Formats: sequence, structure tokens, C-alpha cells
Amino acid sequence: MAITMELVERINYLARKQRYEGLTDEEKDEQQKLRRQYLDGIKKQVVDALEGAGHTRKDELSKAKHQSDCGCGHCKPHEH
Repeated sequence: MAITMELVERINYLARKQRYEGLTDEEKDEQQKLRRQYLDGIKKQVVDALEGAGHTRKDELSKAKHQSDCGCGHCKPHEH
């Protein structure tokens, strides 16, 4: 989902209302869903930007699983 001005305005409205008046249970649920949509949108933008710069998630995840001394061949090239 794209981050729209309406989404941001609604999140901000609920935050202000929460601060000054409190929220109903329904508004609290809505607030959590809207915040999740916003964060998912930000994550997608970051992933898209990294992929556009030549990085892939698979590459990054693979690197995260291994260390330089693991000897798996992914982390350290084979010596011939």
C-alpha cells in the first residue's frame, strides 16, 4: 500500500486525539492497522531503493547467516 497524505493525516489525527481525549477500542485498532500500513510502506520504499542500487534481499540475508570464518564457500572464496 502506498503512503498517502490521507493515511498520514489520519495517523496524526488519531495520535492527537489519543494524547488529548483518548481513543475508543475501535480507534485503537484502526490506529494500529494504519501504523502497520505506514511502516510496511516505508519498508517497501527502502527495499525498492536498495534493489534499485543493485542490492538484493537474498544477498543480504545470505551474508547475515554466515561469518567470514565459517568455511562454507559463500563467505570466503575457495583457495586453490
